Amino acid sequence: MSNAGSKAAARGRRIVAWAGIVALAVGTAEAQVAVRGKVVHTMAGPPISDGVVVITGGKIAAVGSAADVRIPEGHRVLEAAVVTPGLIDAHATAGLTGILNIPHDQDQLERSEPMQPQLRALDAYNTFDELVAYVRSFGVTTLHTGHAPGELIPGQTMIVKTAGRTVEDAVVVPTACVAVCLSTAAQKEERGQSPGTRGKMMSMLRAELVRAQEYLARREKVSELGKRPTRDLKLEVLAEVLAGRLPLLVTAHRAQDIAGALRLAKEFKLRIILDGAAEAYILLDEIKAAGVPVIVHPLMQRAVGEAENLSFETPAKLRDAGIPFAFQSGYESYVPKTRVVLLEAAIAAGNGLSFDEALRGLTIDAARMLGVADRVGSLQPGKDGDLALFDADPFEYTSHCIGVIIEGEIVSDVKR
Repeated sequence: MSNAGSKAAARGRRIVAWAGIVALAVGTAEAQVAVRGKVVHTMAGPPISDGVVVITGGKIAAVGSAADVRIPEGHRVLEAAVVTPGLIDAHATAGLTGILNIPHDQDQLERSEPMQPQLRALDAYNTFDELVAYVRSFGVTTLHTGHAPGELIPGQTMIVKTAGRTVEDAVVVPTACVAVCLSTAAQKEERGQSPGTRGKMMSMLRAELVRAQEYLARREKVSELGKRPTRDLKLEVLAEVLAGRLPLLVTAHRAQDIAGALRLAKEFKLRIILDGAAEAYILLDEIKAAGVPVIVHPLMQRAVGEAENLSFETPAKLRDAGIPFAFQSGYESYVPKTRVVLLEAAIAAGNGLSFDEALRGLTIDAARMLGVADRVGSLQPGKDGDLALFDADPFEYTSHCIGVIIEGEIVSDVKR
């Protein structure tokens, strides 16, 4: 092909991609697309050689070998060397953290008080931020995102797709977890401010959970009398936690802080997910016995401070212990403001995990941990048509993500 022809083809691909984004955002298109892959990793069974995924109306209609699956007339056909489910970033701040690193696009952390469970990620998420498009271009189609570690209870998290014109278009789960930070990041440095120590952090959490228990009891009593109870947004959220309807996402790196989180969960019968857990390998038996899953710290996180003992082999050690885990980009306070979760999993694949185990931590295992496996995480009929397309092994440094599909619409064809 001539140079002019190549440029014209590239322009055409960009136009098609942007048309897909617009169609998905306004919800007017009936997505009809089929993807052929030399290898298709469904995460619901063994890989399929020369596989086909058919998407109709935004949902997966058929998956199988090219010899067994007929591509309906009118479906646009894409091809790739490797096809996977859309990737899931199990903990991020993208959408609240902006790409510019200036005050007006940094909504991930409110510093006015230490406990703010009422702050909704839904109210701060920016669908148009370039950081969302950036991570999407690497195959990330689902984000568990929200307020960053830095206060004792910094706020809520939510689960979204990385496309959509408004947050209502993007949202999958409006409130997924309540974030808790048992970390030095949540300790106040100035004398006399709270919390200044680990003991104070734990006592403040206990006191607030006790207040929530009392609030629940008062609300039930008032309702029995036929009166309208006085509302408290903070305690309403923590009441959902106490009822087991919302888990706590607990950021903790030191073994003593991980132990504190497990102790709090046992005391109040809470559902928790450990976040970060740089020293998790010290307490594998305790974490396993508590039935607590782990969103592993970014393996490319700086090994300093409370994360100084992090290890590239932590995912493999969790695997060996039978503890469910998933990968995250996490929060990076400096530019470019986020890591790429695909590359985090690639490091784990080079340090004790098999290809399949690493990919599971980016797809079906992450979906199950977050409670959205009915929609995403594997390529099965009836699930959302979210796919990532690669020109070779996704975990090889020289490979590229060449296409991203969300609910049957092409939302990226940038070569990453």
